[in-house]
Amino acid sequence: MLIVRNLLFYSVFYLVSPIYIIGSVLVMYFSVSTLRRFVRGWCNFHRWCLRVFIGIEIRTEGTPADEPVFYAIKHESFFEAIDAPALFDWPSPFAKRELFYIPGWGWAAKVYGCVPVDRGQGAKALRAMVSAARALSAQGRSLVIFPEGTRMKHGERGELRAGFAGLYKLIGLPVVPVAVNSGPLYHRRLKRPGIITYRFGEIIPPGLPRAEVESQVLDAINSLNDKPAA
Repeated sequence: MLIVRNLLFYSVFYLVSPIYIIGSVLVMYFSVSTLRRFVRGWCNFHRWCLRVFIGIEIRTEGTPADEPVFYAIKHESFFEAIDAPALFDWPSPFAKRELFYIPGWGWAAKVYGCVPVDRGQGAKALRAMVSAARALSAQGRSLVIFPEGTRMKHGERGELRAGFAGLYKLIGLPVVPVAVNSGPLYHRRLKRPGIITYRFGEIIPPGLPRAEVESQVLDAINSLNDKPAA
């Protein structure tokens, strides 16, 4: 039964997704608001497929901030990367530069307001990210980053990438850490039914020393490590 559920999920999600992608490409240079609706619609469609075909429910503990902030999210699976525009109103996620080379998706992501992350360019890349992030936050948009830089197994406490502290210092936004326990359910291949939980941590003000902000973020994003997805 689990295999049948997964076959249905993959078939429907990946057959319908190109409609959203093509629609996003067609409207992106004419109406950003329409592009925004296409992106959010695709993310909500992903949630619908998970609920109907796999049996995954999504819950939140706490609520997003009412002002532009810097969300630092635990990264356990591709779920939270897809889900950000459904979880937040109009976020600007940081994404690996390689993703921007995907035909169609990459163009739409750039117009939507995703921030490319180029790990091989050092200080130059950091300046470019800060410049883009400041411009987007000035529009009233929150920034979304996975500060560990890669997916972690559920229950594993990783280290934060050095670039996170630099962005925190230079952008000057409050940080909201977000824990998520998607790993046990949202496997790369075989997805399982259950409840994925987001937990919003306390707002961390700007201007803290690096060691302090990293410690607070790490504690908060790992707060669901002892709570496997139901």
